[in-house]
Amino acid sequence: MQRRLLLVLSFFSLLTVAAFVMPLLEQQATTRAQAWALTRGADLDWFAEMAALEGTDDSHGVLDCGARRHADLYREGVLVVDAQRRSVVSAGLALDAPGVPAALDAALRNQPSVAPTWITPFARDSVLLWQPVGTGHRANGAVLLLADPARAAADVALTWALVLCGALAAAVGFAALALLLARWVLRPIGVLARGVGAVAQGRAGEQIAVCAGPRELRELTESFNRMSAAVRAGAAEQQRLVADASHQIRNPLSALRLRVDGLDPHIAASGRATYDSTLGEIDRLERLLDGMLGLASAEAQSAAVAAGTAAPAHCNAAVVAAGRVDAWRLAAAASGVTLEGCFGDWESLELPVGWPDGDLEQVLDVLLDNAVRHTGRGSTVRVRWSSGLNGGTVAISDDGPGIAADDLARARQRFWQGASPGAAGGSGLGLAIADRLAHAHGGRLDLECAPSGGLLATVVLGPIQ
Repeated sequence: MQRRLLLVLSFFSLLTVAAFVMPLLEQQATTRAQAWALTRGADLDWFAEMAALEGTDDSHGVLDCGARRHADLYREGVLVVDAQRRSVVSAGLALDAPGVPAALDAALRNQPSVAPTWITPFARDSVLLWQPVGTGHRANGAVLLLADPARAAADVALTWALVLCGALAAAVGFAALALLLARWVLRPIGVLARGVGAVAQGRAGEQIAVCAGPRELRELTESFNRMSAAVRAGAAEQQRLVADASHQIRNPLSALRLRVDGLDPHIAASGRATYDSTLGEIDRLERLLDGMLGLASAEAQSAAVAAGTAAPAHCNAAVVAAGRVDAWRLAAAASGVTLEGCFGDWESLELPVGWPDGDLEQVLDVLLDNAVRHTGRGSTVRVRWSSGLNGGTVAISDDGPGIAADDLARARQRFWQGASPGAAGGSGLGLAIADRLAHAHGGRLDLECAPSGGLLATVVLGPIQ
């Protein structure tokens, strides 16, 4: 934007300078041409007057001497002829020179010569001027002057150079003024754009300095700071609300479970189904509360990482993944699922990433729990890790029913549950928590159909530390 504004301001500045300079250059060229023409006209008048006195006293000697001195001084030719076109005085200009016969014809017909109306620095060709001799209608002779405009052109060149230097200085001044103006106007916009980008990246509450600039932009910056602070306060209040609500509901829910568990010996056979359904609903509420607390914690961690207030953390992702595979083997075996993890020797595992151990463990637990519960008995879950130029990854694939291609985009939404076996036992928050934690640490969670027909969940861990 600054470049475009500078281009527009520079264009109009150059137009302004050009509109001032061009008439000035033309005026200088015209004024010098008029002075040059007047000087040469005066010389022609003097030669014509001397030629009219030809034959009286020593006028011929004066005319001849004046013509030669003029030719020596100005390097210009002078030719004086009589009415029969015979040369009377010749100094540097002959009768047969180019253009002389036509000029003599015009002069003897009492036609005036035409001097140039303006002289440029590039004028180098001599100009043939003439003046009839005599005062009547019939010319008694003619004076021809081969005038050289070189000195006048040099004067014009010097004047033009001074004018152009002044124009260049003015253009530089305009450019500097345009640059200062553009910076003064656009600096607050640049700072505001960086602040908006920071908020868009998740750094709620980003505050920017109110720099010098137009009053409207300063007011806009102050409004942004107030808005950013309100967003941060709203996000924090929302997280506290979820955490407090989950915590406050847990206490009466725990008391309710104790009371329901205490009713177990007193439930008749006819009410056993209703009793078991009540216990299932209580279990589901507890899982839902755990999921909401986990999601609130993940969002808080994401906000802290985006704002740069989170403590630096790193872990060996390969070791963490291998540990979670070992921890889930018994649960997988109890569900009839084979859990495979190709990690090799623990001492050779090396995949350092900028994640805390707990966050990575929570993401892998969500994915392993979904894989074990949803694939069904007799299926296989495979865990692989890899490192490359774009960072490390941990991939969990299975050969279960998977997720329909149309549902893959919705699988990471809150409270979404699939139609596979075991889906009813979840809270619908696990993948949302895993996705939020992955983005918080500069990674992502990719879901796609596995080649074996199940689901392939890949945790992209970001750059290797």
